[in-house]
This record gives sequence, structure tokens and C-alpha cells, in this order.
Amino acid sequence: MEIWGETADGFEPVREAFARNFRDHGELGAAFALYVDGRKVVDLWGGDARPEVGARPAPAVPWTADTAQVLRSVTKGLTAAAAMLLVQRGLLDLDAPAASYWPEFKAAGKERIPVRWLLSHQAGLPVLDTPLRVEDLIAWEPAVAAVAAQAPAWEPGTAHGYHPYTFGWLVGELVRRADGRSVGHFFAEEIARPLGLDLWIGLPAGAAPRVGRLVDLPAPEQARVGPNGLRVRPKQSVRDAYRDPTSLTARAFAAVRPSVDLNDPAVQAAEVPGAGGIGTARSLARFYAALIGAADRHGGGPAERLPALFTPRVLAEAAGPSVDGPDRVLIINTAFGQGFFRHGGTSPMSSPAAFGHPGRGGSLGFADPELGIGFGYVTNGMQPGVTGDIRSRTLIAAVRSCLKS
Repeated sequence: MEIWGETADGFEPVREAFARNFRDHGELGAAFALYVDGRKVVDLWGGDARPEVGARPAPAVPWTADTAQVLRSVTKGLTAAAAMLLVQRGLLDLDAPAASYWPEFKAAGKERIPVRWLLSHQAGLPVLDTPLRVEDLIAWEPAVAAVAAQAPAWEPGTAHGYHPYTFGWLVGELVRRADGRSVGHFFAEEIARPLGLDLWIGLPAGAAPRVGRLVDLPAPEQARVGPNGLRVRPKQSVRDAYRDPTSLTARAFAAVRPSVDLNDPAVQAAEVPGAGGIGTARSLARFYAALIGAADRHGGGPAERLPALFTPRVLAEAAGPSVDGPDRVLIINTAFGQGFFRHGGTSPMSSPAAFGHPGRGGSLGFADPELGIGFGYVTNGMQPGVTGDIRSRTLIAAVRSCLKS
């Protein structure tokens, strides 16, 4: 597999790790970028951007420097950044009731739920009693009306559980109520445009030809074997939760039925702030570098440090800790700040200071204030898993080895 792009001196092992993902871990098409202390040191891509599966596959469409990819739940990090920027500007108060911005949210006893519980997955609203249709998701208003009317699945604030779809409507509607713009327009105008990012919540029509195709894949055999040679399998409780259609887990991931086709151009053009963002690895890395003030203004070359998008106070809130422990939806331990996953065993990043968001199937973006990095990995080969897989772990390990040398 030919790998394209650039690596700075000392980061050659990252290029080797990226190539190894194609050779050993089932990668189809992907890109990876890394910023360190305001300098873009890795920018790589390779493989097939629009793979076909089946008896008569179409000719390969090579991944190029400008290929963008659906990010799945990596999008939640973009949505969280929009909300936290409004917190920074005094337009959202984390401790105010969400209903003070969104009166309809008072329904079903939710009048006292603070904004911060929506961002940290503590509101008890991962499921919808009546699943949405795809056209409801595209239209926006039916989706936010449904989450506003929904009764919590547990007493808010007493536990946390990942909100796969509903997080986007809960936080996205708060952005709209506080600012007046939709979350996609706010992100485009206040974050993406000033930073020169190819990163969208709601794809512009002109960018549609650049987008790769998602393909579901089984995990490769190597991904099921741990470092000691023992086979690694999900716990029985996790497998049972996904298989039981009545479980909180299965119902949370079935908030839209039939399931959403994120390759559908109509879905890509809609604002789906929990799962439908689209972008390049280069822009994802630059976005996270900017959150901690480690992005250069021109996307390469000598470092030109920008002021951090977040102040130290807001960065501390965003990066957490807010909650840490058993997750009632994912049935594993998870740790969240305000809208962002924190580094941990089930969502490994580069150090305990790191924060970001994985996407179901493999993509991952995060920042590490301790190491001064912005990390962006996007893939179209959707392997099983929600919080990361062997491909991102391989890249993380290579990055750490280069930073230590």
C-alpha cells in the first residue's frame, strides 16, 4: 500500500505505524495528522476513499490530500466546543437549568437539570420511547421536540451513560437557543472559518464530491489478540446488552429507526451534531491543537502560536473530570469532561491530560495539553467498537515513542 503525505524528521515511526494499519489491521482508506507545539509534523493519507463491497466491486477511488470523511461520534467534540465557547462568552451557564434557555425542556420533570449534565451524559436521556425516523433527524425540529418531551431513564445526576444520538440534539439545541444560530452555522462561523478548517456539521453542497464512503468491517484477527497472546473479547455483559433489544444500550443506539445511512447525501447535508460531522484528519488535528493554543496560522512550517480557543478556566471544565465510572449505556467504565471523553482504559489517548472524542468504527480526535499535541485520525473502514480500536492505538503508541526520543 502506497502512503502519501509528509512526516517531519523524527516522526518516521508514525508513517510506519500508519502503513502497518493497512497491512495488518484491515484498513481500507484513512488519513492521519498530528500537530506538536504549533507545528504540523505528520500529514498522511492512503487507500481507497470510496470502497465497494460485494461480488462486483467498483474500481478504487484513491484517497487524496483533500478527501474528507464522515466522523461519526467524533462530531460530539465539535458540538461540545461550540457549547463551551458560548460558556466562555457568558451566553451559557453550566450550572443554570437547561430549561432556562429551552422552556419546552421542562417536560417530564426535567426543569432542574443543569446544562453541565447534558454535556457530561448525566441527564438520563440516551433513549427515546418512540424512535425517530430519518426524515425527523434531517428536519431537526421533530428531533429536539422528542428529546424535550422525553422522561429520563434514571434520576438525572445520579449516574452517567453515553448518549449516542440524543447528545447532539440536547447540546445542539442549547447552542441554538443561547446564540440564535444552529450549531452547524455557529461552528462554521466561529470556529471552522477563523481556523481555516475543512470540518463541518452539515456538509456544504460544494464539498460533497470530496467525501469518502463508510464501509462496515469485521475486526481483524490481530485486533482480537492482546499483547500477552490471549484472545481479547468483550465481556459477556457488554455483548448481552447490545444483543437485547430492550436494554438501555440497544435502545440508545436505536434512537433512529431504520438506522441512519451516513453515506446518504441528504443526511450528510443535514446537521446531525451527535454523529454526522465530516472533515479531514488535517483539520481535525488542527481543531484540537487550537483548543489548547497549539495551532500555527498557516497549517504548516514554523510554529506560529495562536491564542487558545478556550481560556484556562473553560479548558479545565471541558477536559474534566466531570464523571468517571460505570457507564449505564456502554456497560464499561467511561470518563467525561464537559462533552469530551477523557483519557482512560476504554478510550486511550496519549496521557492522562488528554481529552477528545472517538467515533464508532475507529476515527479519533483529541488534544493533549501536557504534550502539546492535536491528533486527528479518520477512517472509512468501520470496525466494531465505540471508544477506539487497534488502528488508533497503534498510531498513539507511535506518536508517544517519537515524543520520547
